Amino acid sequence: MNLQVKRVYEDADDGDGDGFRVLVDRLWPRGVSKERAALGLWAKEVAPSTELRTWFHAHPGEFAEFSRRYRAELKDNPEVGRLRGKLTGHPVITLLYAVHDTEHNHAQILAEVLAG
Repeated sequence: MNLQVKRVYEDADDGDGDGFRVLVDRLWPRGVSKERAALGLWAKEVAPSTELRTWFHAHPGEFAEFSRRYRAELKDNPEVGRLRGKLTGHPVITLLYAVHDTEHNHAQILAEVLAG
């Protein structure tokens, strides 16, 4: 399985370089139509909890702690296994997220967890 991560605000790859597109945010991204998102799946159940998302917005410089807490949430979340099952058979998967930071975001962490 080839996992990649991309902002949902970037255009979908018309040549299908994005493969199966999965939005991994709990909230629908502002200003993005369902057509433009071109999703195969919206997996909001594996996004960080509202509490964790609120904590990280208040502590933006603490990505390592956010990562530790989010990984703990994922470990106890049965939806991660269900998502893995839904991704089976897709050679290329793109996890989509809305936040501005392309290096410090939950989609990067989720990709590592799914690949591991």
